Amino acid sequence: MQIGLFPFCTDYSMPVDKLAIAAEERGFESIWLPEHTHIPANRATAYPGGGDLPKEYSHTLDPFVALGIAAGVTDRLKLCTGICLAIEHQVLTLAKTVATLDHVSGGRVVLGLGAGWNREEMENHGTEYASRFRKLEEQMNALREIWTQDEASFNGEFEQFENVWSWPKPVQKPHPPMVLGGETEHTLRRIVRCADGWLPRAMNPERVIKGISRLESIAAEAGRSMDTISVSVFAPPPKEEVVAQFRDTAVDRVILMVPPRDEDSTLARLDRYAAWI
Repeated sequence: MQIGLFPFCTDYSMPVDKLAIAAEERGFESIWLPEHTHIPANRATAYPGGGDLPKEYSHTLDPFVALGIAAGVTDRLKLCTGICLAIEHQVLTLAKTVATLDHVSGGRVVLGLGAGWNREEMENHGTEYASRFRKLEEQMNALREIWTQDEASFNGEFEQFENVWSWPKPVQKPHPPMVLGGETEHTLRRIVRCADGWLPRAMNPERVIKGISRLESIAAEAGRSMDTISVSVFAPPPKEEVVAQFRDTAVDRVILMVPPRDEDSTLARLDRYAAWI
């Protein structure tokens, strides 16, 4: 089982290049950066974590720019989104961005995806809240088409293009892994249909372990091997006993939260986490 990091990179936290170097030096397998293009000041959607929305949500760096910087100062660290809000992107642009990052990094990208929770944010991008999951699944299929075909076409409800050329193609074949966040039955079935892995939030580890069993059942019903579906546990309680709990399961990776703090406190946290690798 690998251990990755979920640093909430902002304009006031430890610089992403220094953080990436420190992560690789300590043996962490990956970093996962979140995405919010903006936060509407007059939003009505409640923060899923309860209470006021934390400051960092409106201060996040663009994940792909930040991961590009991390790519330039590391050799092995996997470069991941946790999560990319694909529904706020046009799919041809997203395909180019991800393929370029995979190209310049030598094939180190994992594309963590989700439909998001902030209704006002996605509506500012022209995405309807009620259809966000349909759009996401369609975009995943369109991304595969662009990345694997020399001349790609797609005619969907949300994305349409005909006979397009788009290079570079990703280094990873057939394409970078696409892993989905979420914990519902609909998410698990969507993963079996069209994703390469599951990215469940893990404040309740027992719920995740039960979810893995359910995912295995759905995959078996569909005739798909779990060998083709990774499980990356996202932001569990950062305790050694919790990490140990997942070692005896089908979990491939545990991703530990790194709050947006200064360099000294961030490095101290990384040193504590590194002892569990």
